[in-house]
Amino acid sequence: MKKIIVASKNPVKVNATLNAFKKVFPKEKFASEGVEIKSNVSDQPMSDSETYEGALNRAINASNEKEGDYFVGIEGGIEESLEGMASFAWVVIKSKEKLGRGKTATFFLPKQVAELIKAGMELGDADDKVFGRSNSKQQNGAIGILTKDKLTRTALYEPAIIIALIPFVNKDLY
Repeated sequence: MKKIIVASKNPVKVNATLNAFKKVFPKEKFASEGVEIKSNVSDQPMSDSETYEGALNRAINASNEKEGDYFVGIEGGIEESLEGMASFAWVVIKSKEKLGRGKTATFFLPKQVAELIKAGMELGDADDKVFGRSNSKQQNGAIGILTKDKLTRTALYEPAIIIALIPFVNKDLY
């Protein structure tokens, strides 16, 4: 049985990771564990590069602290552009031999949420305040709220995790 260490205790990240691994490796058996691991970036990363760095740091730090076969760092971030404030996440998967990277789709946040983030609030807390929710980041997240659960945070993360697994599926190419 292969062990996956997810560098977060957030059930959304743990479940999305396990779902993606099962889809990519249907004949394998996996055990997964979510652990609190530092990202060494801001609580709310404010750029693509800072968000990627947070995911990479989580995967590396997890591999330094725990025993396992795969170490998964998932970091949600935002970036301001002329079109508005965009939200996305980076995924980094590390093993002893390989490193895989993937990124979720990007979507734009409502102005009310963006203004709270600009004032220093994290996205999940801003969502909770604007939409009258509690702990939405461990549930359907901003994407679930905005799409009325047509796309949940778990469903948003799964393709990025599958993309990050490409080097592990195509070992001779990477």
